[in-house]
Amino acid sequence: MRSGTSAGFGRRIAALIYDGIVILAPLIFFTWAVVMLAHGRAMLRGSVGPWADLYHAGLFAIIAGYFVLNWVHSGQTVGMRAWRLHAIDLSGRRPSMKAAISRFFWSMLAWMPAGLGVLWLYLDPERIALQDRLSDTRIVYLPGS
Repeated sequence: MRSGTSAGFGRRIAALIYDGIVILAPLIFFTWAVVMLAHGRAMLRGSVGPWADLYHAGLFAIIAGYFVLNWVHSGQTVGMRAWRLHAIDLSGRRPSMKAAISRFFWSMLAWMPAGLGVLWLYLDPERIALQDRLSDTRIVYLPGS
Protein backbone atom coordinates (compact mmCIF):
# COMPACT_ATOMS: atom_id res chain seq x y z
CA MET A 1 0.00 0.00 0.00
CA ARG A 2 2.58 2.57 1.09
CA SER A 3 6.32 2.78 1.37
CA GLY A 4 8.53 5.64 2.32
CA THR A 5 11.57 6.54 4.31
CA SER A 6 11.82 5.62 7.96
CA ALA A 7 10.56 8.50 10.07
CA GLY A 8 13.16 10.29 12.17
CA PHE A 9 13.01 11.09 15.86
CA GLY A 10 11.97 14.73 15.35
CA ARG A 11 8.86 13.90 13.34
CA ARG A 12 7.93 11.08 15.70
CA ILE A 13 8.12 13.25 18.81
CA ALA A 14 6.30 16.13 17.09
CA ALA A 15 3.45 13.75 16.15
CA LEU A 16 3.40 12.42 19.71
CA ILE A 17 3.07 15.96 21.09
CA TYR A 18 0.13 16.63 18.73
CA ASP A 19 -1.47 13.35 19.78
CA GLY A 20 -0.96 14.26 23.43
CA ILE A 21 -2.96 17.43 22.89
CA VAL A 22 -5.73 15.53 21.07
CA ILE A 23 -5.98 12.77 23.68
CA LEU A 24 -6.10 15.29 26.53
CA ALA A 25 -9.79 16.12 25.93
CA PRO A 26 -11.15 12.57 26.38
CA LEU A 27 -8.85 12.04 29.37
CA ILE A 28 -10.14 15.22 31.02
CA PHE A 29 -13.76 14.28 30.31
CA PHE A 30 -13.22 10.77 31.68
CA THR A 31 -11.56 12.16 34.81
CA TRP A 32 -14.37 14.67 35.32
CA ALA A 33 -17.00 11.93 35.01
CA VAL A 34 -15.19 9.65 37.44
CA VAL A 35 -14.64 12.42 40.01
CA MET A 36 -18.34 13.34 39.80
CA LEU A 37 -19.28 9.70 40.42
CA ALA A 38 -16.88 9.67 43.38
CA HIS A 39 -18.60 12.76 44.82
CA GLY A 40 -15.60 15.01 44.25
CA ARG A 41 -13.01 12.76 45.87
CA ALA A 42 -9.57 12.52 44.28
CA MET A 43 -8.82 9.26 42.48
CA LEU A 44 -6.12 8.18 44.92
CA ARG A 45 -5.90 4.89 46.78
CA GLY A 46 -6.11 6.77 50.07
CA SER A 47 -9.45 8.36 49.21
CA VAL A 48 -11.24 5.79 47.01
CA GLY A 49 -9.32 2.57 47.64
CA PRO A 50 -9.05 0.06 44.79
CA TRP A 51 -11.33 2.21 42.61
CA ALA A 52 -8.22 4.30 41.94
CA ASP A 53 -6.69 1.31 40.13
CA LEU A 54 -9.79 1.01 37.97
CA TYR A 55 -9.57 4.72 37.15
CA HIS A 56 -5.93 4.34 36.09
CA ALA A 57 -6.86 1.33 33.97
CA GLY A 58 -9.52 3.48 32.28
CA LEU A 59 -6.96 6.18 31.47
CA PHE A 60 -4.65 3.55 30.02
CA ALA A 61 -7.51 2.05 27.96
CA ILE A 62 -8.37 5.44 26.46
CA ILE A 63 -4.76 6.10 25.45
CA ALA A 64 -4.22 2.59 24.09
CA GLY A 65 -7.54 2.67 22.24
CA TYR A 66 -6.71 5.99 20.59
CA PHE A 67 -3.43 4.74 19.15
CA VAL A 68 -4.38 1.15 18.34
CA LEU A 69 -7.72 1.97 16.70
CA ASN A 70 -6.24 4.78 14.62
CA TRP A 71 -3.35 2.61 13.43
CA VAL A 72 -5.72 -0.21 12.47
CA HIS A 73 -8.36 2.05 10.87
CA SER A 74 -6.19 4.43 8.84
CA GLY A 75 -2.56 3.79 9.74
CA GLN A 76 -2.36 7.30 11.20
CA THR A 77 -3.21 9.26 14.31
CA VAL A 78 -4.04 12.97 14.13
CA GLY A 79 -0.44 13.85 14.96
CA MET A 80 0.86 11.45 12.33
CA ARG A 81 -1.37 13.05 9.68
CA ALA A 82 0.05 16.48 10.50
CA TRP A 83 3.61 15.21 10.07
CA ARG A 84 2.85 12.89 7.10
CA LEU A 85 3.69 9.71 8.96
CA HIS A 86 2.10 6.32 8.36
CA ALA A 87 2.14 3.12 10.41
CA ILE A 88 2.58 0.13 8.15
CA ASP A 89 3.31 -3.55 8.54
CA LEU A 90 6.14 -5.33 6.73
CA SER A 91 4.00 -5.76 3.61
CA GLY A 92 3.25 -2.01 3.45
CA ARG A 93 -0.37 -2.21 4.63
CA ARG A 94 -2.02 -0.78 7.73
CA PRO A 95 -1.18 -2.84 10.82
CA SER A 96 -3.55 -5.58 11.94
CA MET A 97 -5.13 -5.36 15.38
CA LYS A 98 -2.52 -7.78 16.75
CA ALA A 99 0.36 -5.80 15.21
CA ALA A 100 -1.06 -2.48 16.45
CA ILE A 101 -1.41 -3.79 20.01
CA SER A 102 2.14 -5.14 19.84
CA ARG A 103 3.35 -1.79 18.50
CA PHE A 104 1.62 0.09 21.32
CA PHE A 105 3.15 -2.18 23.98
CA TRP A 106 6.68 -1.91 22.57
CA SER A 107 6.27 1.83 21.97
CA MET A 108 5.46 2.43 25.62
CA LEU A 109 8.63 0.63 26.63
CA ALA A 110 10.70 2.38 23.94
CA TRP A 111 9.55 5.90 24.85
CA MET A 112 9.70 5.49 28.64
CA PRO A 113 13.46 5.69 29.19
CA ALA A 114 13.82 9.19 27.68
CA GLY A 115 12.99 7.94 24.19
CA LEU A 116 16.09 5.73 24.02
CA GLY A 117 14.24 2.93 22.23
CA VAL A 118 13.18 5.40 19.56
CA LEU A 119 16.63 6.97 19.32
CA TRP A 120 17.82 3.45 18.52
CA LEU A 121 16.87 4.24 14.91
CA TYR A 122 20.08 6.27 14.59
CA LEU A 123 22.14 3.18 15.47
CA ASP A 124 20.13 0.78 13.32
CA PRO A 125 21.53 0.20 9.82
CA GLU A 126 18.00 0.46 8.33
CA ARG A 127 17.07 3.45 10.57
CA ILE A 128 14.32 1.49 12.28
CA ALA A 129 13.34 2.18 15.91
CA LEU A 130 13.30 -0.59 18.49
CA GLN A 131 9.50 -0.77 18.74
CA ASP A 132 9.30 -0.98 14.94
CA ARG A 133 11.61 -3.99 14.91
CA LEU A 134 9.89 -5.75 17.79
CA SER A 135 6.35 -5.29 16.43
CA ASP A 136 7.14 -5.91 12.73
CA THR A 137 5.70 -2.51 11.87
CA ARG A 138 7.25 0.70 10.60
CA ILE A 139 6.58 4.40 10.81
CA VAL A 140 7.35 5.92 7.43
CA TYR A 141 7.43 9.48 6.20
CA LEU A 142 5.69 10.22 2.89
CA PRO A 143 6.58 13.77 1.83
CA GLY A 144 3.95 14.07 -0.89
CA SER A 145 0.97 12.60 0.98
